[in-house]
Amino acid sequence: MVACRSYCANYFLLVLISFCLLHFRDRISRETLTLTLTLPETNTTAVNDVKDDAEVVDRGAARSNYIIRFVEYKDAEDHRAYLQGKIELDGWEWIERRNPAAKFPTDFGVVAIDESARTSLIEQFERLELVKDVSADLSYSRSVLAKGAGRVGAFVNGKKRPGKIFSSMSYSEGEYYATDISNSTISWNRHLLMQRYQVTSFFGARGLWEKGYTGAKVKMAIFDTGIRANHPHFRNIKERTNWTNEDTLNDNLGHGTFVAGVIAGQYDECLGFAPDTEIYAFRVFTDAQVSYTSWFLDAFNYAIATNMDVLNLSIGGPDYLDLPFVEKIWELTANNIIMVSAIGNDGPLYGTLNNPADQSDVIGVGGIDYGDHIASFSSRGMSTWEIPHGYGRVKPDVVAYGKEIMGSSISANCKSLSGTSVASPVVAGVVCLLVSVIPESDRKKILNPASMKQALVEGAARLPDANMYEQGAGRVHLLESYEILKSYQPRASIFPSILDYTECPYSWPFCRQPLYAGAMPVIFNATILNGMGVLGYVESPPTWHPSDEEGNLLSIRFTYSEVIWPWTGYLALHMQIKEEATMFSGEIEGNVTVKIYSPPAQGEKNIRRSTCVLQLKLKVVPTPPRSKRVLWDQFHSIKYPPGYIPRDSLDVRNDILDWHGDHLHTNFHIMFNMLRDAGYYVETLGSPLTCFDARQYGTLLLVDLEDEYFEEEIQKLRDDVINTGLGLAVFAEWYNVDTMVKMRFFDDNTRSWWTPVTGGANIPALNDLLAPFGIAFGDKILNGDFSIDGEHSRYASGTDIIRFPAGGYVHAFPFLDSSESAATQSVLITSAMAKADSPILGLLELGEGRIAVYGDSNCLDSSHMVTNCYWLLRKILDFTSGNIKDSVLFSTSVRQAAALYQDDNQLPSRRTDVDFSAYSAVVGKELVCRNDSRFEVWGTKGYSLHVRGRSRRLPGYRAIDLGRGLNSTVETSNLKRPQWTQRNKDEHAANNFFGLLYSDEQLDMPVLVASHWLVPALIAVTGSFAFLKLLANSAEAAPA
Repeated sequence: MVACRSYCANYFLLVLISFCLLHFRDRISRETLTLTLTLPETNTTAVNDVKDDAEVVDRGAARSNYIIRFVEYKDAEDHRAYLQGKIELDGWEWIERRNPAAKFPTDFGVVAIDESARTSLIEQFERLELVKDVSADLSYSRSVLAKGAGRVGAFVNGKKRPGKIFSSMSYSEGEYYATDISNSTISWNRHLLMQRYQVTSFFGARGLWEKGYTGAKVKMAIFDTGIRANHPHFRNIKERTNWTNEDTLNDNLGHGTFVAGVIAGQYDECLGFAPDTEIYAFRVFTDAQVSYTSWFLDAFNYAIATNMDVLNLSIGGPDYLDLPFVEKIWELTANNIIMVSAIGNDGPLYGTLNNPADQSDVIGVGGIDYGDHIASFSSRGMSTWEIPHGYGRVKPDVVAYGKEIMGSSISANCKSLSGTSVASPVVAGVVCLLVSVIPESDRKKILNPASMKQALVEGAARLPDANMYEQGAGRVHLLESYEILKSYQPRASIFPSILDYTECPYSWPFCRQPLYAGAMPVIFNATILNGMGVLGYVESPPTWHPSDEEGNLLSIRFTYSEVIWPWTGYLALHMQIKEEATMFSGEIEGNVTVKIYSPPAQGEKNIRRSTCVLQLKLKVVPTPPRSKRVLWDQFHSIKYPPGYIPRDSLDVRNDILDWHGDHLHTNFHIMFNMLRDAGYYVETLGSPLTCFDARQYGTLLLVDLEDEYFEEEIQKLRDDVINTGLGLAVFAEWYNVDTMVKMRFFDDNTRSWWTPVTGGANIPALNDLLAPFGIAFGDKILNGDFSIDGEHSRYASGTDIIRFPAGGYVHAFPFLDSSESAATQSVLITSAMAKADSPILGLLELGEGRIAVYGDSNCLDSSHMVTNCYWLLRKILDFTSGNIKDSVLFSTSVRQAAALYQDDNQLPSRRTDVDFSAYSAVVGKELVCRNDSRFEVWGTKGYSLHVRGRSRRLPGYRAIDLGRGLNSTVETSNLKRPQWTQRNKDEHAANNFFGLLYSDEQLDMPVLVASHWLVPALIAVTGSFAFLKLLANSAEAAPA
């Protein structure tokens, strides 16, 4: 076995390294928050106190710490010797890491680099053959969300706290108090209070305890603040390890102790789920609640080396582009460690999922209260990291009780806490209990991150009043999951397994808007769970099987992961109704099937195969009239990460990043519901403006957009409005270069000042788009209250209109202009700031079309809305789509006799110190209609920009016969499928994990999002096999 492991690792290591370096090195984006505060040597000194910006800059001016990742595992000394032998420049020093992982091979090193030599040294390091990449040793910082203290995240009063950007801490401490229990009245005393908060009783854990299942022989890794050795609430603390720079193993904060208590506590008043679970306490946070990426990487490597079964991680943030961290999570789960993580405490806002819980290989946990309602603090989906590539996925995976949960305290009493980092250990405890159900000899054959997630989501109890992006599969049901695991056979499945347009609210937003002919494709992005193996393949393209003839009216194309690793992949359905169904009204039912296969498991000869089924029940209506169809521009929206994209309202000082997705179904979900209630049908355009047929839509809706525009888009939109009668509604935002500069903050991770790459919206780009109509926005930042026809609204950090044609209707109000204020992230009203009438709303008829522009979008965004302006949006759409003119908006008193006009040199200018191409889908990119546009223009430049009949084909896209139009049959991905090579039966299954690379097979990148996970996944797997190799070598060298 050892020899086989060594052979496997050596062989595939060479293949994968050469393949990845030749083909993928330049593809892997490092557009992350990188670089950090100088890290003292482990276990030697305390973390420095947080100082002001000037002191931070001075303290780190000389030297900063960086992580150098290698393509293989070796002893740290070997890595150091390699670097010292290859790097000729001075100005760097190897940092020795003294922690429990030091006795194992590692895939990274930490070096201190002089700031003066940083650029040249990093370039030299990254040119080395065995170096994967160089990134900063990010610092992590989190704070207790104490009751009454308000949210504490990465920013406080507009100033950035030290560390990586994280959202608020995932727990808050509660007091004992009485609440109602469904239709019963209870006299509350302390004894009954303890029963009320005994969370294990709500899941029926005692039923499994009585069967003898108590978590025995399950290795549970708790990554938190530590635990004391002799705590009486725990009977099985196997190991405590410290990964911080503080010389203690104890928990001085109480969070790690509480989490351990929920999982494995034995004290009667706050019982855990699996009291016999073996606790391995990883102290990864200091008493100041600070950690570093290098600490996590070492601790994760140690968890892999010591064969942990389950790992709980109750941290999270919006930065899903922190590749060293994300890829190590992939490697961790690929080594069959089941990770459970809190989904975040940024609810009730949508689009606020935290990483790593938003990763498909991690069990992401949301929180509910004892009334089975989604907790207000629990973050909502969808997964925003996939939105630029089509559509997000369902997260959280499951929810569990996370409000006023009883757990262990440092003082050996019980206390109550709330938050998703409380719900996470509830599920981790359930997982430990379920793992112990499987005989120890069979666990690794049956249990893995995918099979456990299958048991949880298939056994979950769906909540009646929440949608899939709030609850995932529903509330964890321990006993149902137990029944599933008892008879489990390795298989693949799809989650969610049903999309039912008739089931509201669970299927929101799909159930809120039926399908119809001529619409943009509706994308449903599901997750493939492969319980058969860490690596799997799609054997043949997915297939649509309608249940009757009416099902043939549906056309589906698929994009999907042909390579499924680790344990999971995606299946995206792009659904259109064919044009012959223009008048059809009814339901379409059927199944989508996809066949998955995996290499034989150890000791098996045959390939594992499974057929996944996704049930569809879709509602179809006749195509709505043009005046009721609105098209939402998603393509020109940019969010954090990768760049500093600022919040729209400058009044918001503790959440200054725009990271919620800016999607109809995330932070604009309330607006979406309002438009549907008003009778509008809202579709999403995820491609350039050349990729939609303006004759089909009443209004194009542009809200809070940050990207640039292709020249072809500007030309087409002019023609669409003037000649085709398209309505245009624009909701802009603030833009002021001086204010952006003042908004800078020093990021101790990048060792540099961060300034916004644009304003709340990209006004210079919008002005280019609107120039053919004689309209332009200015650079004022306006704030104030106003009223139109009895409707009151707040103008929150909006801009003004400085160009507008004569004959249009312009509304102006006396607002405060704070653009010249010296305040950063706060608006201070002083007598020096005079209020003057500023134009903010303009309405215009031009040619066949109609245009409305408004300088603020905060009133549509549910993230930090002060007052909504849905009333105004309805009146605007009535005008732009139906030429219905509100008597107040079109009063003769606001009609412009002369044009508003300012010279070009008065228009807001672009920043010249920002490389916008790093964040843009336009600058430096080729115009192409993507997979979220109509089928007939996929891969083309769009309508009116290609030869009719046979479209202009771009590299990598098939030619599409436009003569078929909406009648195109089911189309599937045409990616090349790797051929399976049968190996010798005596070889370990690991030899077959990368069968696609045995011959000259070329690895194809799945179309939708796989390029964002597959490449680093392959590289991460390299480290896994190298790690196995060195472990094997160590075993050979060890004395008998």
